[in-house]
Amino acid sequence: MTSSIKTKLTLALMALCGALSAQAADTRWTFDGAIHNNSLAISPDEQTAVASYSERPDLIVYDLAHSTVRAVLHGYVTPRNIVFDPSGRYFYVSDSSLGEVRKIDSRTLETVGHLAAGPGAFGTTLSPDGQTLYVNNEAASTVTRFDLTTGRAQAVVTGFAQPRQSVRVSPDGKTLFVTNFLGDKITLVDTDTNRITGEIGGFDKIRAISVTKDGKTLFAANSGSNTVAVVDVASRHVLRTIPVGRDPYGAALAPDEKTLYAGNLADNTLSVVSLAEQRTVATIGGFKEPRQAIVFSHDGRHAFVLNADLSVSKVDLAERRIVSQLSATSH
Repeated sequence: MTSSIKTKLTLALMALCGALSAQAADTRWTFDGAIHNNSLAISPDEQTAVASYSERPDLIVYDLAHSTVRAVLHGYVTPRNIVFDPSGRYFYVSDSSLGEVRKIDSRTLETVGHLAAGPGAFGTTLSPDGQTLYVNNEAASTVTRFDLTTGRAQAVVTGFAQPRQSVRVSPDGKTLFVTNFLGDKITLVDTDTNRITGEIGGFDKIRAISVTKDGKTLFAANSGSNTVAVVDVASRHVLRTIPVGRDPYGAALAPDEKTLYAGNLADNTLSVVSLAEQRTVATIGGFKEPRQAIVFSHDGRHAFVLNADLSVSKVDLAERRIVSQLSATSH
């Protein structure tokens, strides 16, 4: 074979590979795939963990009792958020490209219901009694209220600016706190009237939020300034900011409300913030791009932290170190 023919064959193969690569890329259609996030939920009995990353069209279901992968659930496009109901019988998964929230039976792992939330369905949170699900829609800039008994939408609240993952209900169930990606603000919604009652500003690339049990204080991660904001809810004012790691997404309040943990995406760490001292008192390393997905055990002794590869690190909070890790490739 002459060198000329070899060159032509090589170029043809290169062109074919390029065309196949382009075709493969086209097969992954997403509605809003440029927005990336992950999610972790743990069942009330602490036997099951479910993890997702919006770049992956599947969910990893872990058996926490045996530290193994129980199943991989396929058929998603951009899964956004996961929440268990208080009974642990079901969990709900939002998918912004599918435009729905799926209801999954936690025993059989079968999909048993669909809530039509529209393309852009993103962050979700449950009311304290588990009867109502609130769904952020970042594309439509709305929040939809679903009655989980009937599976029907009760109200669609407008007036937001790209609400994404972080949304919380106050412990008394009376106020919904919705973060807005545009404008760096939190919108307050009265859950009795489904009307906006005010806003809190002064953030810098706001990410995750958490609220104290008395509903008086809110904490928010500022990934733009590498801080956590401490907010007085009554006055709707940022009282102070506490420096943490680089590019913080998490602002997870421990069950005893003495400590806050910030997942720092850029430096692969968890900042430990003492709320009595109002400062970072320790840094835990060994993670891979941790974000807002931080879940505590009921006894407050451990935290489960989701990594970028969907592995889950179990952290001993007293010793401030990773004590075990669940791998997404262990199935």
